[in-house]
Amino acid sequence: MARGEYSIIEDAAILTDGARIAWIGPRGATPDIGECEVVDLQGAWVTPGLIDCHTHLVFGGDRSGEFEERLQGVSYADIAARGGGIASTVRATREASGDALFDSARTRALGLLREGVTTLEVKSGYGLDLANERKMLAVARRLASALPLTVRATCLAAHALPPEYAKRTDDYIAYVCDDMLPALVADGLVDAVDAFCEHIAFSPQQVERVFRRAGELGVPVKLHAEQLSSLHGSSLAARYRALSADHLEYMTEEDVIAMAQAGTVAVLLPGAFYMLRETQLPPVDALRRHRVPIAIASDLNPGTSPALSLRMMLNMSCTLFRLTPEEALAGATVHAARALGLASTHGTLEEGKMADFVAWKIGRPAELAYWLGGALPNRVVRGGAEIDFGHIGA
Repeated sequence: MARGEYSIIEDAAILTDGARIAWIGPRGATPDIGECEVVDLQGAWVTPGLIDCHTHLVFGGDRSGEFEERLQGVSYADIAARGGGIASTVRATREASGDALFDSARTRALGLLREGVTTLEVKSGYGLDLANERKMLAVARRLASALPLTVRATCLAAHALPPEYAKRTDDYIAYVCDDMLPALVADGLVDAVDAFCEHIAFSPQQVERVFRRAGELGVPVKLHAEQLSSLHGSSLAARYRALSADHLEYMTEEDVIAMAQAGTVAVLLPGAFYMLRETQLPPVDALRRHRVPIAIASDLNPGTSPALSLRMMLNMSCTLFRLTPEEALAGATVHAARALGLASTHGTLEEGKMADFVAWKIGRPAELAYWLGGALPNRVVRGGAEIDFGHIGA
């Protein structure tokens, strides 16, 4: 699949060797490899395993009360200003044990796995101190060990200002850079570093300090950018060769060009757009024109995108952002893999890559973005082994 176009092999066969794809092509051209186990998928459409490249899967509590408030006209910024929003989830997450966080996150992860997600990212950012950020990231690592999932852990300590640092934003950024990041990287808990560049969070100058420290520690960066206003965070992300910049409703064409030149992936998050009743559309035409890879993710979080279905996000990306079904599927496979730094091993069905794929009982690929929710019959294979959902309790 390239540039959002299907790459279809009719009457195909896939040979796997352990966790990898050994060969893929027309069934009539299958190489003779001697005796092997044959699994007949009975004419199913086979796609790469879906990849959810932006989630906040690990958290305590929920914010359904704030959802009701927003429906009554209270803005997200106003809720955050009085201690709600991210701050309320920080309180609930700090109070929760690691086991409680794992149990709730496992339930959410199983739902995604059941619908074909074989790889996902988990961000921290609801702990906002060393002990609780460590607790969240340790849960992400535990999920990878407990479930047949590839999990990338992203440190989002620069997500919000914790109450103990009220009105001391620069001091908190110093704490993130000098204490948290070195310790968490040394613990082996961090695959990438993220930050929230926004007027209710951190300035571009503060984010740049985080990015410089991540670079010194040898960790790639990502960024929440241009969600609520234009601060040119996506251009900043591009300067640091970020894996991705995410949200992007308020990005400019200048930002798009910078991302194109840097090879930074644009991750669109239609769930948050929908839940916040946003009206500013991300500049999809400019992203297409400058050939910026577009990924789609759930942004699963308790406040602005309580989205338990990546497939629903495919539909929303088509209906809200006017992506084609081909672009949406590419956004949850090949481009999502690139947004996680996994392009060499995940996201497409190619020889040598991970044998992560889904066999769908559908009539055509567009159905993956067409149906509004519900379970589509499928068989999920991760690392060359079909997942037995009865065995893992899904």
